[in-house]
Amino acid sequence: MSVGSGQNSNGPGTTTTTTGTTGTGTRTSQSPGRAGCPPSPSTARAVRGAAGPDGLIPYLLAAVTHGTGIMLAEHLIGPKTSEAPEFAPLLRELNEYYPLAGHVITADAGHTVKAHATLICEQLVAHYVFTVKCNTKKLWEELDALDCKSVPVQHETRENGHGRRERRTIQVMDVPEHVRERFPHARQAGLIERYVTRTVRARRGKRWVRKQVRSAVAVFIITSLSAREAASHLAGYVRGQWTIENKVHYVRDVTYRQDASWVRTGPRPRIMATLRIL
Repeated sequence: MSVGSGQNSNGPGTTTTTTGTTGTGTRTSQSPGRAGCPPSPSTARAVRGAAGPDGLIPYLLAAVTHGTGIMLAEHLIGPKTSEAPEFAPLLRELNEYYPLAGHVITADAGHTVKAHATLICEQLVAHYVFTVKCNTKKLWEELDALDCKSVPVQHETRENGHGRRERRTIQVMDVPEHVRERFPHARQAGLIERYVTRTVRARRGKRWVRKQVRSAVAVFIITSLSAREAASHLAGYVRGQWTIENKVHYVRDVTYRQDASWVRTGPRPRIMATLRIL
């Protein structure tokens, strides 16, 4: 799990948390008009071949800043332990030397639980932006039942590159009372939609031709931030979650080829995982 944060006089900073096998990172990111962004957790990853004293694969949970990918904290967690129970200890320890008050913490759907929302808002005096998927089925169903069609698109981005065209939209609304009762400190919910058109090569007889493939993805978010927070900032917080993939996992897995390392046992895999993101 990676956590990242930043803070300025214009509003709350942002922290992101992600987790990975033999290493997790925390990152802080910046969104439009902000000095800092929220943290967000990602799925765990294993370093193939690495083993702890018990012969099982070790996992590291870390906090990383958005944008820059600077690691702020890291915890070794058990090989069979879900990353969710380690979320609170990591943030509490980080908060002792890097106060998170006023920051925004982002996390993926695996951390969208009531205990984490309560911890962030009440103990850390921070804010959260969580992704909602079907692992929290009742919450997802309540957000899906909201009248999103009556809410205009408040922010839109378009990007071209890497053989694809991408359009992202976000619609944000205040959550009704029954959603607030289900999920602590919830103030707003949002629907983010992504439309992608990719240009790919396909074989047609003996010839290769180019064709376009279209796809669409929708995801719900829930946040403790009020309507004073612009929709563009919320979109930036969610997008900033990918810092852990681009600045930590990619660097370890592709640039340094972590899975091919011969450093396999004892504390050395964890040490090397840390060195690879310095």
